[in-house]
Amino acid sequence: MGETRHTRVLIIGSGPAGYTAAVYSARAMLNPLLIQGLQPGGQLTITTEVENWPGDTHVMGPDLMVRMQSHAEAMGAEIISDYITSLDLSQRPFTAHADSGTTYTADAVILATGAQAKWLGLPSEEKFKGFGVSACATCDGFFYRGKEVVVIGGGNTAVEEALFLTNFATKVTLIHRRDSLRAERIMQDRLFKHPKIAVIWNSEVTEVLGTEAPASVTGVRTRNLVTGEMADIPCHGFFVAIGHAPASELVKDQLPLHNGGYVQVEPGTT
Repeated sequence: MGETRHTRVLIIGSGPAGYTAAVYSARAMLNPLLIQGLQPGGQLTITTEVENWPGDTHVMGPDLMVRMQSHAEAMGAEIISDYITSLDLSQRPFTAHADSGTTYTADAVILATGAQAKWLGLPSEEKFKGFGVSACATCDGFFYRGKEVVVIGGGNTAVEEALFLTNFATKVTLIHRRDSLRAERIMQDRLFKHPKIAVIWNSEVTEVLGTEAPASVTGVRTRNLVTGEMADIPCHGFFVAIGHAPASELVKDQLPLHNGGYVQVEPGTT
């Protein structure tokens, strides 16, 4: 049996929202405990340059998260390297069980669990995860030095992934299901000007192609949504960047959810 600890405020998650909550609750003398989770620092730890953080024209994502953690700790927040496996909100104090065996009880819980990468849901995509299929260019881009890769998506994440991959790949093909991107204009300008990047419009990926032994991606099969034409695009790496889904598993049966799993909040409560 692990120990049981009580706190006035328990913060679950260690991205920008979690550390901001830690700073404010610590300044209010609430002695918060923050549980970092499986990915300390959140998604910014797997990004490169952050250009839209006020006060920094350029800052690396991991460096920014180190600074946020230091700020929270300086204010008096306790940062714990652990992750919550279950959460009971049925009675007060609320109860959270951690992977370490520790049980936390809290008068208030702040959910800052962020989001996780969405996948296409293709059997072939699942088959080649870790063998050429990825959702993190900064994690896996190095493995495709001197090779061709494909990115699917049309938002900021997809454009950032494509641009980052040009540091390694000889060619980056971006596939988008519409005829225009949703990414910020400044990001689009960089993408369209890059000599290594080609864009395929109005298309979806229907299958990831590859070999069995060893497991390896050799390309993707696409379908043009306007003409119905099928085409195979050769590549060694396939990066999925179609957005994120909220990480709300801990509360999915306890709180009302909407819009694909986001916690529903009432007007005037946030």
